Amino acid sequence: MKNILSLIAVLFLINCSSKAQTSSKEKKTYSIEKTNAEWKKLLTPNQYYVLREAGTERAFSSALNKNKAKGTYVCAACKTPLYKSQYKYDSRSGWPSFDRAIKKNVELDVDYKIGYARTELKCNTCGSHLGHSFGDGPKNTTGKRHCINGVALEFIAD
Repeated sequence: MKNILSLIAVLFLINCSSKAQTSSKEKKTYSIEKTNAEWKKLLTPNQYYVLREAGTERAFSSALNKNKAKGTYVCAACKTPLYKSQYKYDSRSGWPSFDRAIKKNVELDVDYKIGYARTELKCNTCGSHLGHSFGDGPKNTTGKRHCINGVALEFIAD
């Protein structure tokens, strides 16, 4: 028992002093960057909370959740095309859901805000928080569910 406790203590110390823990993460630069004040002028308070502070809107609060029209969903902050309507589906989660994004327009990041790792989705043009990706999407397509805050999107009909 004493050897196991010693081993756990050594592993803990090694983990705490690893390079990943001590090095600072490089901040990614985006092609559209603004100050917080500029974003606050451009966005509604709810959009700012979700897009710039990585907040979450209330489930079932977005009109886009039930939108069935054909078109493209763009970033509410910078208008980058993010999702095509053909990849939207009803996940019954309370947020607009897609099984895939438009290639290279959505960045995947890791988010530990609730105590464990989740795949965060961001606009690859301005870095705005969109939502999260989960592995419980349609099995007959990608198996992914991009769970997106409706306030992070604007819809452009075809």
